[in-house]
Amino acid sequence: MKQKVLCGTDIIARNGFDFKGKCGLITNHTGVLCNLTSTIDLLKERCNLTALFAPEHGVRGDKQAGIDVSSYIDDRTSLPVYSLYGDNTSEAEKTLTSLNTVIFDIQDVGARFYTYQYTMTDTMKLCASHGVNFVVLDRPNPLGGIKAEGTILNRRFSSFVGRFPTPTRSALTMGEFALMMNETENIDCNLSVIPMEGWHREMYYDDTKLVFIQPSPNIPTTDTVFAYIGTCIFEGTNLSEGRGTTKPFELIGAPWLNREKILKMLEPQKGVILRECSFTPTFSDYKNTFCHGIQLHITDRNSFAPFEVGIRLLDAIRKTHKEFEMKSFITNLLGTDEILKPDFSPDSFIEHQAQKVAEWQKLSKKWYLY
Repeated sequence: MKQKVLCGTDIIARNGFDFKGKCGLITNHTGVLCNLTSTIDLLKERCNLTALFAPEHGVRGDKQAGIDVSSYIDDRTSLPVYSLYGDNTSEAEKTLTSLNTVIFDIQDVGARFYTYQYTMTDTMKLCASHGVNFVVLDRPNPLGGIKAEGTILNRRFSSFVGRFPTPTRSALTMGEFALMMNETENIDCNLSVIPMEGWHREMYYDDTKLVFIQPSPNIPTTDTVFAYIGTCIFEGTNLSEGRGTTKPFELIGAPWLNREKILKMLEPQKGVILRECSFTPTFSDYKNTFCHGIQLHITDRNSFAPFEVGIRLLDAIRKTHKEFEMKSFITNLLGTDEILKPDFSPDSFIEHQAQKVAEWQKLSKKWYLY
């Protein structure tokens, strides 16, 4: 049975919160109450809201990945919207330093590659240096709060798709992530987190009664979030990760992929069925080009290890296809360059990283709110 969950924004709607002075809100289309009222509309009535700040994909979530978001006036509220993503953030940063309180309300997906968390922590650093209060309205981690996996990022490969030495899948909510990074990264901002009510760590997003609003254009479902942990790494190769199809990240492929050969190399994977398929992306890699592909059908989320499946697929493809290429970007996504070594072993790599993730997760429990 689905459980009622109240997010941080629902809690302040019910209980109120004393937001000090001039306020700014970092949000997007996912910033809503459980009845789908916008957090923007709520705060416009509850505090002196003077500015909105946009992450990747924009305040209304209508921009594709990687597209710069320009400053503009929000049609509904007449508030100025400043971009915190891309190369033109100076105006946003100047405005932020003039505020008393910055509020953050965005639904994240619990993956290190996702940029919303670094929009949050970068702003926390700016707020710390100018004495601005920072408030996080917490939301569920769609992947639950039990299982962490992947790699621990090496700081040599720090970027906006992986800033800190955290796992690919953190098992933290954004509020918990903010609390942990505030302390471990010595950000030291005046941070408050408004926790949820009704959420427990074993819950996936669709275990709640909350409506799933896709956090970005290519994450349409909770199953997509699971697949994303493993298949986002194909953005660092010359395969399509399914962008431009109705199943982004649940499909990988290329015109030259020998699907049958790959699947014969792999033992059955727990919690997922890998199936031969075909697709033609309407945009992104191999736009309007027929691709031979493999689709991930998730059958048991509890036993499914998406990162391991992604690594094993990538390793099998590169061992069997001369057409396969890895881009330098893959080291940013993986947070390591171990995969570039000629003697790379997926078994030893997965085992070694799992040990590091287990150590990190033990440490992270200090900041659990649930």
